[in-house]
Amino acid sequence: MSQELTRAPEPVLIVPYVWIGDFVRCHSVVKLLRAQAPDRPIDIVSSTLCAPLADYMPGIRRAIVIDLPRRRLGIMLQRQLAARLRAGGYGQALVMSRKWKAALAPWLAGIPLRTGFTGELRFGLLNDVRFGERKFPRMIDQMGALALPKGASLPDEWPLPELKVPAAAVAAWHKRRRLAADGRPIITLSPGAVGAGKAWPAGHYGALARALVQDGASIWVLGGPNETPLAKQIAEAAGNGVYDLTGNDLRDAILALADADAAVTNDSGLMHVSAALATPTVAIFGPTSPWHWKPLNPIAAILEPPGDEAAAKRARTEGNDAVRHRRTGDVTVETVLAAVREALRKGR
Repeated sequence: MSQELTRAPEPVLIVPYVWIGDFVRCHSVVKLLRAQAPDRPIDIVSSTLCAPLADYMPGIRRAIVIDLPRRRLGIMLQRQLAARLRAGGYGQALVMSRKWKAALAPWLAGIPLRTGFTGELRFGLLNDVRFGERKFPRMIDQMGALALPKGASLPDEWPLPELKVPAAAVAAWHKRRRLAADGRPIITLSPGAVGAGKAWPAGHYGALARALVQDGASIWVLGGPNETPLAKQIAEAAGNGVYDLTGNDLRDAILALADADAAVTNDSGLMHVSAALATPTVAIFGPTSPWHWKPLNPIAAILEPPGDEAAAKRARTEGNDAVRHRRTGDVTVETVLAAVREALRKGR
């Protein structure tokens, strides 16, 4: 048998977007690549924030963690990343982000096949250049197309993102955080959101938490440091039974969501995390289109402001522009409370 036939396949590298939700969506691409070549190792570039997600993504060999600057090139860090990529011996890089600088390190590393959409005129940096990005309405369609041969038709359904957290890891985290296992149902609230108007009001979350505590639930508030003041407001509104689990480590939110009986969230990254964990998720949308931005995974409920059915229908073709006028706060506390109670009734 020739050496060519016995040589291990060259690894493939995914260069994702930096947002949590898009990072989770990338697991559909991982599954697609694994189906095409089960023995081909898959690595992913990650920020420190998103790196814990890769630990729970089946099919990812490792995350290459580096915090590249957002609004400048950061050439020294790009060169450092390129050196690490060169040592990885990658045969292909899938550059999901359309930014020019996202393709720089794979080019500096000399990865032979560099696949991505033209984006910011990245001719030269990419040598497997794809066109027609705008004809794909959803982010998952754009990502998935890069993992297919050029010109291939998109599948009717993409593989669902999954996060698999071992029960022992959840138990150890629960003990470390000194969270009492008292048998009460656990409801997580994720009040953070990136983008104007996407956050359900803190007062609504507080009223929801108060009602759920009266129902006998334990409330865990999740998010980053920016959400810590919101957690305080919610706790003040609901009293005992609310726990502030906000902080710098995304792993806390992942493990909390893996342990929860139901999750309430805005259109945010943690919505995608909870859905990928198969936690019953109640997602609240306002000025964004659920068809474009909801998780691929089945979830407990998508809740939208009432009253403008025509705009909701137009959003499928017009995207966020059709619903930009909607207010997330118009989704009532009573509506969300009913959806959570129903999710708890049905269970996982």
